[in-house]
This record gives sequence, structure tokens and C-alpha cells, in this order.
Amino acid sequence: MGQIETHRFPCGTCGSDLRFAPGERLLRCDHCGATEPMPAASPWDRTAVAELDFRAAAMNALPEAEMEETRVVQCSSCGAQVEFDPNEHAAECPFCATPVVTDTGINRHIKPRGILPFDVDQAAGSAAMGKWMRGLWFAPNALKKYARSDQKLQGIYLPYWTFDAQSETDYRGQRGTRHSRTVGSGKNRRTQTEIRWRPVSGHVSHFFDDVLVTGSRTLPEDHVRQISQFDLSALEPYKPQFLAGFRAEAYSIDVVEAKNLAHATIERETRSLINRDIGGDAQRINDMQMVLSHMTYKHILVPVWIAAYRFRGKSYRFVVNARTGAVAGERPWSPVKIAFAVVLGAIAAAAIAYFAR
Repeated sequence: MGQIETHRFPCGTCGSDLRFAPGERLLRCDHCGATEPMPAASPWDRTAVAELDFRAAAMNALPEAEMEETRVVQCSSCGAQVEFDPNEHAAECPFCATPVVTDTGINRHIKPRGILPFDVDQAAGSAAMGKWMRGLWFAPNALKKYARSDQKLQGIYLPYWTFDAQSETDYRGQRGTRHSRTVGSGKNRRTQTEIRWRPVSGHVSHFFDDVLVTGSRTLPEDHVRQISQFDLSALEPYKPQFLAGFRAEAYSIDVVEAKNLAHATIERETRSLINRDIGGDAQRINDMQMVLSHMTYKHILVPVWIAAYRFRGKSYRFVVNARTGAVAGERPWSPVKIAFAVVLGAIAAAAIAYFAR
């Protein structure tokens, strides 16, 4: 059993916990306001976000230095495994608002290699969330009240994987060229367009850099798609100070499964490259043989502000990308407001019909 990682940084002035200040390279004490700068960058930092060999990870042959153990609690409702303070034995799951009362467990996983620190602070995140909620049509009044409340968002780092790979693909297909010809005569004379196909074959070579794959099953796929616009060129070498005052979700999609998801993305993009290589007005791919080599990966953490809202026994999640401010969320509907709108619509339609007559 390795050493359990902890992320506690006491204030040198009053002893309270320091928190990473979003958008700033420093830690701040919420109790006395004292600040401490982040550790100075070192020459090692420039290569700290380097890629790692996928084969070693797939064979569970990573060196011990690439692994870590953290204390997490697992939500019995949504399955999220989130780091909590070891002294917390009753808390609320940030992803679904379910009370979490299970004992703290140990999670052993691949260390994060890079991190995108919080850039959007909580106030800006709350403003973005409130604007999104207030713009919802037919939302229950309880949701509008929640949008106006001072309910705090929780800062969470989500796990992601990135993959690099060189692809070499042979293909066979067909190039289509549109031709127009006139058919018929008299009133039936018309122009008809047809596509003439001819066989083609070729080879496309492409290096895929930082194919991004989520390491979490907790958020719905459409949420992930809406908030997963991250500038990976801004990745910082992982430092636990960035997590001070925040929590991190442990990945539930391991590196092997993530690689398969990345492979599907690479194949889809390779098909687009082949269509471009075929050219013409239309393309058909009859066969493609794709070979990937030099595959490497990184485990990274990305920041979001998240809140969970329970309405009539169901959980609704709201997520803000803490780099861009993009919002994704689930929303309840008010049957009363919808019914009222339907009645108003029927009355308006009847009135229009009456005056039209």
C-alpha cells in the first residue's frame, strides 16, 4: 500500500486552510486574507506534461512513481467517486445532491500528469448559472427561486485522458463526379443530374495530437459534449496546490477503455481525411486499413463548477466550464405552466379564427 495523497495547505499566518485563487497563481486564506504564491516554475516543469507510453499502462507496468492513492467516497446513487476531507463522514454528493454517508475508501489510480487550473471564479460561475436558469421557459418556480438564492457552486476537477497517435491508412473507394444532361422533350424537357463513379485507392497519414476523452461516467454525454471545449495548450504540470480548496473526481473510465473511445474518434476523423483525399463531388469508402503507432497518453484534470438540485425526488445537475464559462444542465418542467400556455394558445387561436370570420 502506497502513501495516501493529501492536499492540505495551512495558512502561515492563522493556520486555516489555503485555497487556490481562480485566475491567479496564488493560494489565499478565506479566514484572514493572507496569500502565498504558487511554487516557482522549474526546468522540470517544461517536460512534466510529457506523454506516457500507452503499452506500459495497458500492461499495468507503470512505475510506482506514476501511481497514487487518494481517499474518496462513492455515491450510492450516481456512482461518483469524489475526494472528500477524511474528517467528513456525512456530505452531499456534488453531482446528484444525494446524502453521502459511506465511510471513506481508498482509490489507487494513475497520477494526473497535467491540470487546467480554475480560471472562472465562483461568483462568475454562479452568475453564468443564474443567467442560464432564468432563461428557461416553463421552469418550476422552485427552480427560479434556486437561481436567485445564494446556493454555492462546488468546484470539482473532472478526470480526462488525452491520446496522441500516428495513423497510417490504406483505403479503397470511389470518387463521384456530378454530370448534368437534358432529357425529355417539349413540356417534359428537363435537366437531370447524375453521379458517375470511378474507383480510387490511396493512403493517408496523419498525426493525432491530444484526442480528448472523458474519464468520468457521472455526467450525461450531452453535458460533457457542451462543456468539453478546453484549450489544452494551457495545460499546467500537475501540482497539488491547484487542488487546494477543491475536490477531484476519480476516473471511472480507465486508460484502456479510454483508448478504445479515442480509437473510435480517430477512425471517424480518418474517414473525413480519406473523403478529402478522394476528392470529387461525392465519395464512397469501400475499405480502409488503419494502423496506429506510437500511441501515448496523459491523465489530466479539468475544472468545473457544479451544483445539484433536487425537485420532486429527482436530481438535476448544472455544470459550468471553469475555463470558458460555458453552461450545461438538466432542467425540470412545470406541468402547470405548460398547461396554462396550452390553454392561452387555444384561446388565442380561437380569437384569431373568430375575427378572421
